[in-house]
Amino acid sequence: MRIDRRTFLGAAVAGTAGLLVADRLAVAAPVAAPADADPAALVPLGKTLKVSRIGFGTGTKGWNRQSNMTRMGDEEFTKLMLYCYDQNIRLFDTADLYGSHSYVARALKGKPRDSYTLVTKYWFDPKGGLPEPERPDADVCVRRFLMELDTDYIDLVQMHCLTSPKWPEELRKQMDLLADMKRKGVIRAHGVTIHSLPALERVADEPWVDVVHARVNPYATRTDGPMEKVAPILKKIHDAGKGIIGMKLIGEGAFNAEKREKSLRYVMGLGSVDAMIVGFEKIAHIDEFTAGVRRVLAEKV
Repeated sequence: MRIDRRTFLGAAVAGTAGLLVADRLAVAAPVAAPADADPAALVPLGKTLKVSRIGFGTGTKGWNRQSNMTRMGDEEFTKLMLYCYDQNIRLFDTADLYGSHSYVARALKGKPRDSYTLVTKYWFDPKGGLPEPERPDADVCVRRFLMELDTDYIDLVQMHCLTSPKWPEELRKQMDLLADMKRKGVIRAHGVTIHSLPALERVADEPWVDVVHARVNPYATRTDGPMEKVAPILKKIHDAGKGIIGMKLIGEGAFNAEKREKSLRYVMGLGSVDAMIVGFEKIAHIDEFTAGVRRVLAEKV
């Protein structure tokens, strides 16, 4: 059913976002997808959203509202975005930290809003990350995000880069503000991106979380801990009905071809990672990545 964007009732596709790299070809894939070989097929992400199983991340080396993608300039950024769009990669992961909102808006101008998914993230840490020292509340920031993204609603807004095991208590005010925006239809889902094992352990039992970005690869490179500790937590989170987006699946570009392949098969075998994003920096990366995902999915059909 086509949904009128002006009613804030959401889009036909939705999704998320975290950050996965790509100096080199990123190799990773979700496991909770239908048994087909389409790398860009829509897959469920938790109880609320459906997203393309591959997404374009705009935050490689992102900090102070810059990233490798924004440093490309509008022309190259738009070229990559539209190439993804034409390949049916319709999950676009942004953040205030990356400074990519306006780039995404310009690249997607004229595209039907219900044909793609927008993810962004709220940065709350006053010690750095953004140029200004002030940290307005989440609802104030989301209203700015809407203007920067040139949209009436955002599919997924997450609390960015959580490390404290007490985040459900410490950030409850911001979580409540986002929940109110979800009730009003301004956002469709909310969640967290995680950067520590203690923070990850709190996700499964927190009803507020719809979707989590989690760092996962079999070599524990830039993850929250060894996989023998991380994987059972991810299973518990997924079993609780929450969507999981994998990030750092190739160690932020550190893996060679053999490690990328092993990481791909490992992540696909977990049964808990629904979708993933990649910080594509070249069209060749997109082509090679989608071919790799298609190959592995075909083996599972």
